[in-house]
Amino acid sequence: MDKKIVGGHDAERGHDDDALSFGKGDILQLEHTDPVLNAKMHLINNAIDEIGFTGYQGKLFVLNGFGYAVDSLILLLQSVSNAQAALEFSPSYLNGLTIAAYVGMLIGALFWGITADIIGRKFAFNCSLLLCSIFTIAAGASPNWEVLGLFVCLSAFGAGGNLVLDTAVFLEYLPSKDQWLLTLMAAWWGLGQLIAGFLAWGFLPNYSCSDAATCTYKNNKGWRYVWYTAGALVFLMSIARVTVIRLKETPKFLVGEGKDAECVETLQSIAQKYKRPCSLTLEQMQACGTISSGRSSEGKSKWAPGNISMHLKGLFATKRIGISTALIWISWTLIGLAYPLYNVFLPSYLASRGAEFGQTSAYYTWRNYTLVNFSGIWGPVLAGYMCATRLGRKYTMVVGALVTMAFFFAYTQVRTEVQNIVFTCVVNFTLNIYYGTLYAYTPEVLPSAHRGTGNGIAIGWNRVMGILSAVIATVAGTGTAVPIYICAALYILMAGVAALFPFEPYGKRSS
Repeated sequence: MDKKIVGGHDAERGHDDDALSFGKGDILQLEHTDPVLNAKMHLINNAIDEIGFTGYQGKLFVLNGFGYAVDSLILLLQSVSNAQAALEFSPSYLNGLTIAAYVGMLIGALFWGITADIIGRKFAFNCSLLLCSIFTIAAGASPNWEVLGLFVCLSAFGAGGNLVLDTAVFLEYLPSKDQWLLTLMAAWWGLGQLIAGFLAWGFLPNYSCSDAATCTYKNNKGWRYVWYTAGALVFLMSIARVTVIRLKETPKFLVGEGKDAECVETLQSIAQKYKRPCSLTLEQMQACGTISSGRSSEGKSKWAPGNISMHLKGLFATKRIGISTALIWISWTLIGLAYPLYNVFLPSYLASRGAEFGQTSAYYTWRNYTLVNFSGIWGPVLAGYMCATRLGRKYTMVVGALVTMAFFFAYTQVRTEVQNIVFTCVVNFTLNIYYGTLYAYTPEVLPSAHRGTGNGIAIGWNRVMGILSAVIATVAGTGTAVPIYICAALYILMAGVAALFPFEPYGKRSS
């Protein structure tokens, strides 16, 4: 690899070649948006590769992974509790909780995403889960439908930032050879679904009413127990985030803020704690020059409109980066409609199909729901393996989307109870191949200085379409095959968009 010369200085200062490069180029190294920043990111990547995978990344995998799980958990909690809460409160609009959850996640994704780029990853990482746990517990005590919707929205606001932060934080500490773990981490999303399924299976059949005329607080506590239990679990994990990992601000955020000394200190402290080599020095970083991003000149306040717009402009800094950003946002928009049309309204599908096959009890519905969600865990596991092969991220998504499309069409022909269970399990498995890879691909190809903003807006589009899905489900009816056909068509489009992505992270390092 060529020697790095930036602003007349040897970026490695004293080295005749780039001795610490491990044979991999940086994804955005040829974009030249800021040569000094590119050179510093290159040094940081070298240092992270030199340190390797440690217990610090292992803790992040678990605690960040639970953030993934919480996002899907909150989304599905409102799904599994919707019907029973509606029997008790007799609302005028049954899909109101779904809209409340997606509105909260939309605002959360945008707020926490922009916050992560402006004041850092650490604050949002430590606060978002705690807020989510408080309002999740409160939701279980809701006295009416409107208050329940408010608490669902607020809990989703906390959870909505996790998908933005968890991927960014984990990625910015990962050695390049282990970046495939970002895809594997999406298995935690399936675990969140499984927890929701277990809670529904455990509480709803035994502590629920069946008739709106006789449904009261006393004979319908099952859905409340679901929220209480989930909230307590999220609270424990939010405390673990602060006490177990004691997150340091990510080196890539620090260098983007011009804090080279803190960046080097963070990496050196991790290397020292885990007895790993780290030859990065402050002199090497300073030899690269001074970044020209203009963060400090856009306004006195970090929240000035100029500062925020700077992050938006950075997502379109070059033609390739702009095309990449636009295609990523389109992909998130498409999956944002397809995913809730299937997963959020899956209990309705299972109940209607179960009735066709003579299985009308709540026990069978929630048993099947749990089995389906268990299957979803393994899609990202296979996707993680596929991403580490020459298929790369792009074609793993193409394969996952096309296979999912095929099984969606096949699902409309289900005629027996066994077929119903098998096909729903397979669909949940294959769609998570695509979804898990998209979650990982997005932060990998976004510029580090604008990663939170770009990721937050992408997930924001996803949430907007989730709101729309509730309207479509109301009009089309979740007991029919119409939403299934819509999902299948959307996955064809997703495969085409994935094939057009201009960047392939396989064999390269994120910025």
